Amino acid sequence: FDDSKWRPLNLPHDWAVELPFVNDKQQASHGFKPLGRRYPETSIGWYRRDFDIPAGDLGKRIVVEFDGVFRDVLVFVNGCFIGRNNHGYAPFRFDLTDFIAYGAKNTIVVRVDASFGDGWFYEGAGIYRHVWLTKTDALNLEPWESTVRSVVHSDSAALTLSAIVQNRGKKSESAKVTWQILDASGKAVATAEAPEQQIAADGKAEFHAGADLANGALWSVDEPNLYAAVITVETAGKPRDAERVTFGLRTVVFDAEKGFSLNGKTIKIQGTCNHQDHAGVGAAIPDALLEFRVKKLKEFGCNAYRMSHNPPTPELLNAADELGMLVFDETRMMSSNPEGLAQLENLVRRDRNHPSIILWSIGNEIPEQDHPEAQGWRDARRLTGFFHEEDPTRPTTSAFNSWDNAIKNKMAAEVDIPGFNYSPMHYEQILKEHPDWTIVATETDSCVSSRGVYHLPIVAYEKPKSLQISSYDTVAPDWAYCPDVEFTYQDKFPQVLGEFVWTGFDYIGEPTPFWGWQDKNPQDWPSRSSYFGFIDLAGFPKDRYYLYQSQWSAKPMVHLLPHWNWDGKEGQAIPVMAYSNAEEVELFLNGKSLGKKARFSDLWEMPVGTKVSETGKFVTKYRRVWQVPYEPGILKAVAYQNSKSVAVDEVRTAGAPAKVKLAADRAVIQADGDDLSFVTVRIEDQHGNLCPMADNLVHFDVTGAGTIAAVDNGNAATTEPFQADHRKAFSGMALLIVRSKAGETGRIKIVATSEGLSKDSAELITRRPK
Repeated sequence: FDDSKWRPLNLPHDWAVELPFVNDKQQASHGFKPLGRRYPETSIGWYRRDFDIPAGDLGKRIVVEFDGVFRDVLVFVNGCFIGRNNHGYAPFRFDLTDFIAYGAKNTIVVRVDASFGDGWFYEGAGIYRHVWLTKTDALNLEPWESTVRSVVHSDSAALTLSAIVQNRGKKSESAKVTWQILDASGKAVATAEAPEQQIAADGKAEFHAGADLANGALWSVDEPNLYAAVITVETAGKPRDAERVTFGLRTVVFDAEKGFSLNGKTIKIQGTCNHQDHAGVGAAIPDALLEFRVKKLKEFGCNAYRMSHNPPTPELLNAADELGMLVFDETRMMSSNPEGLAQLENLVRRDRNHPSIILWSIGNEIPEQDHPEAQGWRDARRLTGFFHEEDPTRPTTSAFNSWDNAIKNKMAAEVDIPGFNYSPMHYEQILKEHPDWTIVATETDSCVSSRGVYHLPIVAYEKPKSLQISSYDTVAPDWAYCPDVEFTYQDKFPQVLGEFVWTGFDYIGEPTPFWGWQDKNPQDWPSRSSYFGFIDLAGFPKDRYYLYQSQWSAKPMVHLLPHWNWDGKEGQAIPVMAYSNAEEVELFLNGKSLGKKARFSDLWEMPVGTKVSETGKFVTKYRRVWQVPYEPGILKAVAYQNSKSVAVDEVRTAGAPAKVKLAADRAVIQADGDDLSFVTVRIEDQHGNLCPMADNLVHFDVTGAGTIAAVDNGNAATTEPFQADHRKAFSGMALLIVRSKAGETGRIKIVATSEGLSKDSAELITRRPK
């Protein structure tokens, strides 16, 4: 087959994000991308790869492993059909041993059909997660069957170790398994050995052992200490196979009265829900970007991450383990049919050693919850039991958006910890009627906003022609509410474990409120991304990010909004807000004090799109609000704790755009073809102030050992391509993602230009991978 004209590319890869946007109402929830049965010419993709297998590998097992492909997959090797997988989020593997040409070239072909989706949101298309070629001895550890479980005591931890060894050879063999426990520095701190067993040809055997770890370092969100177990299979003193399993020591307790505790310390869950796509790269999120996202969430006090609504990529769980982020791990299909149970088995066996995971979710907003005559509770009971069989160390939950029906038809009672979406006003009733329940808010708020955009006057909801939503954080769909509502009820009912906000990051698709929820509202082109995130699609924080930080973080902070460029509104009162966790905040305009406001003492009647009150207003105590007659200059907020200044923020009236400014998140990246640098692009005036109204088109030139991976600006209503060498600034900012070239060490030169503005440049260095 002549594939010389095909495009070479690196995996992971999402071809959907590269497609043009189409003005098709039926594609609005999927980000206006041409995928589906009506777009056959862009819904099927083919991948080919030639690879060599040495002749000396004859007798080994050769396995190809896919972490995830969206969606319906056919795999061929050397012209032979190998297998099929039609679940877009499940990992799968095929044994290629019998189809390999040893000492010769081999060809693997993958056909991917994305005509049918699993969700109502953007899901991408293609081999969007890693692919591995694994070679092992015929006697080897069975994948995902090695576990490390711990019971923590005051001065030690008891480890329970297990593994399964399979013998794919032609004769019976006697084997033993050993464990070496390593601390973070790589030092061996414990060992264990299981007795030797005879394993029949084409058979398998379970091995078990125990070990004590003295004075172990515990894993927590603040100190994510990790250990590794190196598991080795031996015959006659010779190693035949080995693997490394990372784990952590921690105790987790869920209690109806005390809430959630980690290592004996009560912690409020401060979580976010997140889809699996990001600016420019779609669903094929590189490992470095996964780490970036977890770090960005932790910066403002987030301590938990809900997978919405599908099993995660393993690298995201690795980042959560290493950085200290609790994880709510969720399956895609809630069903006890064979396919559903097979997906659950893959999920739990692959992920159960990660210390970051605290909850297994059997599903999200299950339709059966609304039908009392349906037998959904049987599914829930079977799935909870299945999780308990596979991993007895963690409880189950499910996200119910019809709280009363889920209780009436018994589904809520069949999970360990019922989760409720958008139900803060019902916490009191639920807890009163079920005093023994431990509950969690699995999806909250759904406030919507556009970074850096402010509408006057502040209204509960308007449909602006710009398709941008005010960042005063007062707008929510009629089925949701703004953060202040959830803050109020979480404070009132501390026995609720905490919340998972919808969402941490914006995502492609579901452009509520401009995409009609069940066609209640007309679709507005080209609004193609969500507005829910308090971090936009490019990774830039919105004002709401700091509102949560003021409630979720103890580190002194203050954030001031809006911008201070209001030409033509001189003398008009502009609502000014300060988000802070300090006792007092004092506001200054051009050096003149406009007064101090104490925390929680300033009640403000805020218009919100919510069903909490009939008037559509809500009295909030979580913001400091001033009405300030506009005059150009410097608006400054000073936060005080015990009468001492602990934090300062200010916004300045910017002049005309004068220059482009680049700022890379780091100076050195790995030359592996996967590592990234995130370069912030700002439009500034001659004094270095951000121009908040700027929308200048910026061109990028990247040379040397790197390439442009993607561009974006956080604008949810634009059809600019993600793969390009240019991007308009939105609210004065844009993002350039630079990727290293595999194997090329040296410098990457970045130059940014915009007509009429002075240009800027930046340099990165690429080094050999660790």
